[in-house]
Amino acid sequence: MTKEKHKKSERPVRLGRTTDRPYWILLLSIFVRALHQIGAAVFLGAILLDTELPWAYLMLAGGTGGLLMLTEALRHRQLLREAAGIITLIKTGIIGAALHGWVPEVPGILFAFFLASFYSHAPKNIRHRIWF
Repeated sequence: MTKEKHKKSERPVRLGRTTDRPYWILLLSIFVRALHQIGAAVFLGAILLDTELPWAYLMLAGGTGGLLMLTEALRHRQLLREAAGIITLIKTGIIGAALHGWVPEVPGILFAFFLASFYSHAPKNIRHRIWF
């Protein structure tokens, strides 16, 4: 198990196990991430502008999101125990709940996008921290 020292508290931080992945998968994940952002951006724009939901872009965002989870799981063997993986599942649930009317649509989608942005840009000590 990987342990790193957190600079402020000097306590060891439990991070998920990692392994190597082929370089071509890294390049593929960069391309897939760009497509994912396009799909998510158009989806979010449609929600905020209250226009007809572009299901093709939602499917693009969802499909590429699944591929990104797969490429991350190849490297981060405990992804579903790490903050990044758990937050991704929570985010997906919030989006589904908003689309089905179980939570208010605009605040729910915005909160899901906030979570996604926060955890995708957080330092690795936060993003890959083991939660359980």
